[in-house]
Amino acid sequence: MTNHHCVRECLSELADAKHDYIAKGFYAATAADEKRCPALEANQLVEITDVTKQMEVATAGKSERAFHEAERTAKAKIESACGTAADVRCQVVTLYQGGVYDLYKYKRYQDIRVVFAPEESVAFFGGDPDNFTFPRFDLDTAFVRIYDQGKPLHTDSYLKFATKGVKAADIAFTSGNPGGTDRESTLAQLEYQRDVAQPFILNLYSELRGVLNEFGTKGPEEARTSNTQRFSIENSLKAYKGRQLALVQGTLMADKARAEVDFRKRVTADPKLASVDGGAWTAVATAVAHGRDIFVRNTMLERLPSRLSPLLRHAVDLNRYAAEVGKPDGQRLEEYSDANFPALKQQIVAPAPIHVKLEKTVLAWWLTKVREDLGASDDDVRKLMGKRSPEDIAAALVDGTKLTDAKLRARLLAGGAKAIDAYHDPLIDFARILDPLARAVRSDYEDNVKAVITKNSGLIAKARFALEGRSAYPDATFTLRLSYGTVAGYQENGRTVAPVTNFAGAYAHATGRDPFKLPDSWITAEKAVNLDTNLDFASTDDIIGGNSGSPVIGRNGEAIGLIFDGNIQSLGGDFGFDSSVNRAVAVDVTGITEALKSIYHADRLVKELTP
Repeated sequence: MTNHHCVRECLSELADAKHDYIAKGFYAATAADEKRCPALEANQLVEITDVTKQMEVATAGKSERAFHEAERTAKAKIESACGTAADVRCQVVTLYQGGVYDLYKYKRYQDIRVVFAPEESVAFFGGDPDNFTFPRFDLDTAFVRIYDQGKPLHTDSYLKFATKGVKAADIAFTSGNPGGTDRESTLAQLEYQRDVAQPFILNLYSELRGVLNEFGTKGPEEARTSNTQRFSIENSLKAYKGRQLALVQGTLMADKARAEVDFRKRVTADPKLASVDGGAWTAVATAVAHGRDIFVRNTMLERLPSRLSPLLRHAVDLNRYAAEVGKPDGQRLEEYSDANFPALKQQIVAPAPIHVKLEKTVLAWWLTKVREDLGASDDDVRKLMGKRSPEDIAAALVDGTKLTDAKLRARLLAGGAKAIDAYHDPLIDFARILDPLARAVRSDYEDNVKAVITKNSGLIAKARFALEGRSAYPDATFTLRLSYGTVAGYQENGRTVAPVTNFAGAYAHATGRDPFKLPDSWITAEKAVNLDTNLDFASTDDIIGGNSGSPVIGRNGEAIGLIFDGNIQSLGGDFGFDSSVNRAVAVDVTGITEALKSIYHADRLVKELTP
């Protein structure tokens, strides 16, 4: 069980002009009908081992850059020793800003097949206006099946579906993989987010959303092929808005400033801790200042291109593989380590479709922004673009490449560095021009920003350990953790927000016009649906981006819900948690069962979920 938006990319990759699985939904009535997702992977956590002492020995006495290199080498060595098979993934996870290192061992599955997904119009009912709000009326759910050696994976342990809907004050646990949070960040780091990083991304993504919206008006196929990327950008854009509001409104920054001053006084008052500190806050602030200087270049040349263009990403990934594969494991770029490369390889060889019109549009827009943000006279811009226009470059790259062929990418990868280096076309040759420019700013960031912050945040974390122990849980790291809370509403703008919605509310909320238009399947089935059945609910569970698809578990150990969102206040949870207003939003499993039974007649799936 997961969210529709978590399998959206899979549905898009499986779709074509005749089969729009995002708009029309998907249901495999038989096992033979289940469709394999080209690039989806499932990782099951099976073991956690504390490797803090090993990491501390490896990094002891090292300066910032040397510390970063030693840390990376030690991580790769530990992960390599753990990852003894192709279906095993190992990751050294940094907790408490370097105060603790744990080795996470996963069982990896790369054959994932979609079983059911509803229409987008009900999975994302209310669209962007309702996103990060409550009440909600979404069926943001999907089901996939994990296959192992060609057969459905059998598991003896599983969560049974609850047969009664939740009510206010019910206990609600959730297990999931929340993404990164910044609750232990220094004031300087939060000011950087508020003043530099987030405003730039907000402006950038706002422009990109406009480009994608305009592209989607050119025809039904343009709309279909761009919708997934537009959805992703719109979701990110609203998330950044929520984060920014948390930093510019309310007392968060003032509270953070007072807490940091108080904590530093406590550290200074202890001779042992004062020596451990060694100017850690000052060092972090200096690194953050350098990060400000290189942020735009790092974003535009290293971080953004691969997110925008799957085609350019393939060229960059292949070119970098040729450069990285011959290096010792600990000296490679992180994504090319033995532990991480199998997931990247699956992306490279996945037979997902490439939409050439969309590729030309987003590449031309990216190059236009590179020239605008770095300046037409910038050396990097001149090397990338010469005297050609962004549109001419984009057309030449897309029309002149054969890397749209997944079989060709697989052959190049299998041939290793020699085969990749010998291959030439306009796109991969462009990637070879881009790569040294992107590597230079990435190296600058990793050596002079990330390494310094990692080293000195670890010193601050050790001081915090000495004073507070593990009284607070560490920042999220996209790794498994358990949160707990209750089903609860909240107060907003002078009104009481009830914690539970139902099907009757969904039909009442519908207007017949997007984004409040229910699909035909729901309209046809209205009389057959039990309208009093719970649909969505809010709880006080502490979640953040990355918790999508997390099960909500009730008092009796049953699955009672499926996390798919939070309210707008929850986006401030990146920096701190306020239980009075931060809410996780979930689909009630009784609502999922009712929809599967009464609307979609998914009898095979209902029988599996409710034996």
